[in-house]
Amino acid sequence: MEKECFDGIEVMQGDITKLKVDAIVNAANNSLLGGGGVDGAIHRAAGPELLAECRKIGGCPTGQARITKGYNLSAKWVIHTVGPVYSGKPDDAKLLSLCYQNSLELAVDNKIGSIAFPAISCGVYGYPINKACKIAVDTTCNFLKQDRFINKVIFILFSSENYNVYEDYIKSLFKN
Repeated sequence: MEKECFDGIEVMQGDITKLKVDAIVNAANNSLLGGGGVDGAIHRAAGPELLAECRKIGGCPTGQARITKGYNLSAKWVIHTVGPVYSGKPDDAKLLSLCYQNSLELAVDNKIGSIAFPAISCGVYGYPINKACKIAVDTTCNFLKQDRFINKVIFILFSSENYNVYEDYIKSLFKN
């Protein structure tokens, strides 16, 4: 992988709802009406207007993405994407990759220059963090090679364990 791809990529540990970026990505469920984990945290921080806008959208299929305003968040936009529930089948990786791809395309379509991703599908959906990290980083780098409108991508991980997985994977790409 080309080193330039990582010029605009940062890995952080923390709370995605506090980030000052153009858009944050919500690891949503198909209804888009809030849930647990990062989804619930984003809905709580954004306020009731987010739920009202999500109700109008009418849901989102797995692998796809939808965009709303950020309301009470520091981010102007929330891109909601629905990751797969991990089953160990090849479709899981394809659907998870589509979450990142479609979120990034939506960001470019809306002239979003900075975006932050949580570890999509790694909470209650059970995706193994090592596999999910590789898909997230590789998909994002391949996208950034094609489209440089996005100048900052942050992978923000809530736990130190997940943060370390991302850091270690990115470092491993440069040992060759």
